[in-house]
Amino acid sequence: MIAVIINAVAIVIGSTIGLIFKKGISKKYTDAIMVGLGLCTIYIGISGALKGKNTLILIISMVIGVTIGTWIDIDKKINTFGSWLGSKNKSSSNDSISVSEGFITSSLLFCVGAMTIVGSLNAGLSGDNKMLFTKSVLDLISSTMLSVSFGIGVLFSAAFVLLFQGSIVLFAQYLEPFLTNSAIAEINCIGSLMIIALGLNIIGVTKIKVANYLPGIIIAPILCFIVTLIY
Repeated sequence: MIAVIINAVAIVIGSTIGLIFKKGISKKYTDAIMVGLGLCTIYIGISGALKGKNTLILIISMVIGVTIGTWIDIDKKINTFGSWLGSKNKSSSNDSISVSEGFITSSLLFCVGAMTIVGSLNAGLSGDNKMLFTKSVLDLISSTMLSVSFGIGVLFSAAFVLLFQGSIVLFAQYLEPFLTNSAIAEINCIGSLMIIALGLNIIGVTKIKVANYLPGIIIAPILCFIVTLIY
């Protein structure tokens, strides 16, 4: 778990540095930076989405995922949480929507991808923390840049990273049969589609309730496991 804790701490440190720099940057520049980050987010999403191997699993996972997410109304709950954070941080120029947006965007960027899952499995199964230590350095840099535009929402994503990666490490021996290479590819694909949607939201093209699609990330490996049992 030490590598997961270090990863979360790296995000907190990076976000804090970004928030300090943010205070000296005018809104004109932070808005321009946000659009730039939005375009980069779309690029990252497209690159990851192309790694998917089973379109049918992708479609079913997204449909079931958004149905569950809409029923639970995850988006509303996260936005309510963001509103609460915003009310506690009135000194920040971010409104509650950007706090929520920052939390969701950074959480997905930090947790979706082979490095996160494989690194956490390696740490849990064999105690090999090298990949998560490398990821910590990358997340330190990324969180610094993201927090300049998204503010304090990025800092709170450290808690999600701690929970997500920590769960994989602790339950690695039980999750390993489900987190096959094909399952990781589909998780990456689904998460990347959400990242594309976030990028479109950031630059103002759409207003997709991305958080409601999050259950799809859990549905994908379950479907992949079922497919292996059938075939």
